[in-house]
Amino acid sequence: MTTLAERPSASRSRSPFRRPLAETGLGSWFTTVDHKRIGILYFVSAMVFFVIGGVEALLIRLQLATPDGQVLTIDQYNQIFTMHGLTMVFFAVMPLGSAFFNYLLPLMIGARDVAFPRLNAFSYWVFLAAGLFIYSSVLLGGMPDGGWFGYAPLSLVGGDPLGYTIGDATTTQTIAGNTVAEGQRMVFYSLGLQIAGIASLASAVNFIVTILNMRAPGMTLMRMPVFVWMILIVSFLMLFAMPVIGVALWELMMDTSFGANFFDPAQGGDPVLWQHMFWLFGHPEVYILILPAFGIVSEILPVFSRKPLFGYTAIVFSGIAIGFIGWGVWAHHMFAVGLGPVANSAFGLSTMFIAVPTGIKIFNWIGTMWDGRLRLTTPMLFSIGLVAMFTIGGLSGVTHAVVPHNWQQTDTYYVVAHFHYVLFGGAIFGLMAGAYYWYPKATGRLMNERLGKAHFWIQLVGFNLTFAPHHILGLNGMPRRVATYEDGYGWNFWNLVSTVGAFVIALGVLVFIINLVISYKRGAEAGPDPWDARTVEWLTTSPPPPHNWDQVPNIRARDELWQRKYPTQGQREQVRVPAGGSGELEGDVAPGTTAPTEGTTGATQSPYTISDPGYDKGVRHDVHMPSPSYYPLIAAFGLPIAAYGVIFDQPAGFVFYAVGALLVLGGLFGWVLEPPTDPSAEVAHQ
Repeated sequence: MTTLAERPSASRSRSPFRRPLAETGLGSWFTTVDHKRIGILYFVSAMVFFVIGGVEALLIRLQLATPDGQVLTIDQYNQIFTMHGLTMVFFAVMPLGSAFFNYLLPLMIGARDVAFPRLNAFSYWVFLAAGLFIYSSVLLGGMPDGGWFGYAPLSLVGGDPLGYTIGDATTTQTIAGNTVAEGQRMVFYSLGLQIAGIASLASAVNFIVTILNMRAPGMTLMRMPVFVWMILIVSFLMLFAMPVIGVALWELMMDTSFGANFFDPAQGGDPVLWQHMFWLFGHPEVYILILPAFGIVSEILPVFSRKPLFGYTAIVFSGIAIGFIGWGVWAHHMFAVGLGPVANSAFGLSTMFIAVPTGIKIFNWIGTMWDGRLRLTTPMLFSIGLVAMFTIGGLSGVTHAVVPHNWQQTDTYYVVAHFHYVLFGGAIFGLMAGAYYWYPKATGRLMNERLGKAHFWIQLVGFNLTFAPHHILGLNGMPRRVATYEDGYGWNFWNLVSTVGAFVIALGVLVFIINLVISYKRGAEAGPDPWDARTVEWLTTSPPPPHNWDQVPNIRARDELWQRKYPTQGQREQVRVPAGGSGELEGDVAPGTTAPTEGTTGATQSPYTISDPGYDKGVRHDVHMPSPSYYPLIAAFGLPIAAYGVIFDQPAGFVFYAVGALLVLGGLFGWVLEPPTDPSAEVAHQ
């Protein structure tokens, strides 16, 4: 039997449409369509943005550590806090979730790849292009400075949302001989997020089609891992939420650059329209950020509790309920706008309702751990941390549903505390748990447990030092989004504590990055199933081969791997099946039959053993994998180049339009003509 990696290069056929592309080395990462490599690219890129966003947060906390801070000017502060929010939401937490989606989804459903591999690569390069485009604004008149929420009409040129004028259309810079207006800062915001939205839509379509059409035989919807369910729900949320913010961003760009009047009340626009459109997207966005972490924790807790997930069906349907109800709570961000008592009451009630399915998940996670044989590994500690920290954030969130209470909290640091307990205490803790848990699957090595536990405790302490004081600051009247404050308000001590906590978090992230790097070379070898896991991604090797499986596994149970390792005896006792077996066709026990297991009494032998990594028996077929392609990269980077056409005055703007359009159209045209699979990328079984 030869595998893809062993197949001699001389036997590879040549495509008439292109020259052969490198399959190894640095260049191969630019043309890869392998879902696992794309997942790694997402993870590395998102971690870079996460560090950038963290540095921005440290600058914010240094500015606010003492009264009358002078670390940043007011203009710099508002650029930094805007970019901190944008970076963490759209370029760190969302793509970190996409990293896990891309790498794990086909493995967890027993597929060899996603439905549209080139579209998958395109989504990554578009995401990266969007991030680079927005950050290029630092060289072209300044970064966006209207807040990550971009409230229009305050974020339009000449607006004053943060105590100073955002930009003056008459104030310009000359960049390479071309004129760029300062007022274009929010155009970078609108166009950059539009481009990032294209990446999200491409991923959403890809994941939905993959889950609905490419599950392994026997994997019904109610046998899917909870994490896969969360991917499906998040994908539908992205599919419907991104067009909403897309329309709003397009209108913002038209108002800012071309004098349209969607949001300017002086010209007949609606000053509340932006808030409705932004939060109609923004509240589903909160669940786009947090549901991946919920799925990760739902996979980790059963493994390290040595129990099945408590209430699998309830957790799945509570996730679906969150996806539906999340569309009906957006106006709880707008209680102080003046919507009236009827609207405020209705959205207050819906906000209370959405706490119910979230509470179901929390009780089910506690039920999973209850009376379990807990192993407090690093992934387990971060998962427990999520349950605890998100519960705190959820409880403070329920207080926002009480409208008079919300009027007290609106635009104070109490809201900042709630938001970070939900998204940092929830999403980041969950994503860290997933990184430690699945790192062996991607690299074949375990991360250092001592460093991992040190990271957890440092991050837990730093997180609470940073954001718990924000509750007190908010209730004491400190408004959010202020660059400085005067002495004498009683805010000095808690701001200093919060700043110290932010640097403790930074230390924890540094420990995590060090652990990632050193474990790649020096970590203990993991083997195919280092955690004694329950789901099928651990059936294949670590790391998996390019084609994932020689033979797609046949799924017979919800916790498929666990059932194969621990056949249930008559008294409901479980005895581990010893690893062994040749992994060849000869001598294997046929599916549906049993054989005695050496060293056990009355136990049944699973036909699938650890050394035979889950490959079903039967006829083996050649595997055709999609060929590498540079066309997704070309098409993706044409988008920001075309966007620069709005930023620059003519005739330079027209040049950017033309070059960008040629790259997009040329990349898509080449993509269409490219063969969908490469006959050379086969796994032949001889």
